[in-house]
Amino acid sequence: MKIAIIGAGNLGLAIAKGILSSNGATTMYLTKRKTGSIEKFEKYGNVTVTSDNREAVLNSDILIFAVQPNQFVKILGEIKDLLTEKHVLISTITGFSIAQIEAVVGDDQNIIRSMPNTAISVGKSMTCICSNEKGQKRIELALAIFNRMGHSLEIPETQMQAATVICASGIAFWMRMIRATTQGAIQLGFDAKEAQELAMHTCNGAAGLLIESGSHPEAEIDRVTTPQGCTIQGLNEMEHQGLSSSLIQGIVASYDKISRIKEENK
Repeated sequence: MKIAIIGAGNLGLAIAKGILSSNGATTMYLTKRKTGSIEKFEKYGNVTVTSDNREAVLNSDILIFAVQPNQFVKILGEIKDLLTEKHVLISTITGFSIAQIEAVVGDDQNIIRSMPNTAISVGKSMTCICSNEKGQKRIELALAIFNRMGHSLEIPETQMQAATVICASGIAFWMRMIRATTQGAIQLGFDAKEAQELAMHTCNGAAGLLIESGSHPEAEIDRVTTPQGCTIQGLNEMEHQGLSSSLIQGIVASYDKISRIKEENK
C-alpha cells in the first residue's frame, strides 16, 4: 500500500508507527509544515518526509488526514485536482462529516471517516469507521489498516458522535476508574506505585477475559462472587452508592455536550 499521512502530528505519527511496525506500507509519505521533528522517520527507508501535500498525494493511493479541523478544508481544496479513482481519503478529524468533505472534493471520491482514540499510540485503539456510498468498496481496506493499531468497527455515521463519547472520551472515563481503584488500594495499605500496577493490570485482565472468551460481564462476575462473600458485598455497596448509574449519566451528559457543540457550530 502506498500511504500518505497528511498532518504528521501526534495522532498522525501514532498511525504511522502502527503501520510501519507491522510492515503495512510499501511506501509512506509524512507531511508537516515544519519537517525537522519528523525527519528521523526516513530511517525506515520507504518513508519520505515533506512539507508538500501535493507531492504526497501524487505518490500515494491511501490518504490519511490527521490535521486540525480549521486546516482541513483548505488542504482538501489544495489537493482535490490531483484526486483520482485510485485514491482513498480517510479522515481522522473529529466532528467533520462526510457531507462536509464531499462538499469540497465531490461525492465521487472514496471517503472514509475514522475515529481512533489515544490508545492508538500503543496499538490498542478502538477505532470506529464509516464511509460514503463510493467508499463502501474500500471499507475493508480501512478496517485492515486500523486493525493493525487495535480493533476497528464499522458503524453508521449517525453513531459517530456516540462513538466519540464511548471510545474517545471513554479513555478518560476508564482512567478515572483505574485511578479510583488505585486510591482504594492505597487505603488498603499498598504504596502508590504498587496500587496503580494492581489496578492497571486487573483492568487489562478483565477486558482480556471478555475479548478472548466473548462472554458477558455478568458471567465473569458470577465466577468470582460467592454467597455472603467479600466480592458481592463490595459490588452491592458500589451499586448502593450509584456506580452504574453515575457512569451511565456521565456518558449521557458527555453525549449531550457534544451534541450542543455540533449545533452551535452549524
